[in-house]
Amino acid sequence: MNVKSRAFAGAVVGAAALSLSVMAPVASADPAAGDFRVLAGVGSDTTQDVLNGLGDSIDGGTLIASYDATGTSPVKTRAAGCSLARPNGSSQGITALNNDIDTGAGCLDFARSSRGVVTAGTDLTWIPFASDKLTVAARSNSPLSGVNFTTAQLKAIYECTLTSVNGNPVTPLIPQNGSGTRSFFLTQIGNPTLGSCVGTMQEHDGRAVTSTAHIAPYSVAKYTAQTGGLIEDVHGDTVLTTIDGGQYSRPVYNVVETARLNEAVIADTFVGADSKVCQDAFTTELYGFGTVADCGSTGRKGEN
Repeated sequence: MNVKSRAFAGAVVGAAALSLSVMAPVASADPAAGDFRVLAGVGSDTTQDVLNGLGDSIDGGTLIASYDATGTSPVKTRAAGCSLARPNGSSQGITALNNDIDTGAGCLDFARSSRGVVTAGTDLTWIPFASDKLTVAARSNSPLSGVNFTTAQLKAIYECTLTSVNGNPVTPLIPQNGSGTRSFFLTQIGNPTLGSCVGTMQEHDGRAVTSTAHIAPYSVAKYTAQTGGLIEDVHGDTVLTTIDGGQYSRPVYNVVETARLNEAVIADTFVGADSKVCQDAFTTELYGFGTVADCGSTGRKGEN
């Protein structure tokens, strides 16, 4: 999906701001030590905070345990055994889920993902639950902060064949390997071969944008929650720009083993418009995400 809209992003920011005006900030982190819930998930940095919020909101905080993309490692997801290296990003989370299935470990039930299927197959199902916007961030004191980038410009910038915009130097940053944001963004700008000028950063951490020449992909939902005080504010001195007059639109997912779709707890939590996750639109929107018409659908299948 490549729909771009300023209006949607503005509506999301406005809705989140309204919600924040009547609610105190919500803590977002791993479940407390010893708090082992029914379903355990890992993966995407983009959706870790909204899943933490849903985990606290649904069934009194007893159903969903969502472990952040970064932090101390390993993480322990069950009372007995189940100590695993912390996956940082969508692809690492999906790989961890696949490994858990292949070994029969029973330590994970879902993976958070901000990107879609990479390899065709049927083992896993990507279940959409919300939508996000992705754009480019720059420092507020940078002449690049007012640029409306084009997709073609961004492809050339990340190939390092375009090194200035409107006479201003530009140095691109890209999220870490395994990031769903990285995968989605590169696909949207035409799958460039990254040049040697491209630096790496932890996704959605604006503190890495230290130069007025820097630009980096950034989730609008994540930025909204950071600057609204709902989660740890690591946006630094960044502001969001536009791409082709708006932002790239993307669904975000919870990925589960296809063979478990009919299990009552998986179905009740994730599957269908009446699932517990889909029914909690308030929490989803509070964290800056939009709702999706196909929330809970199970038609997207793949291997990774």
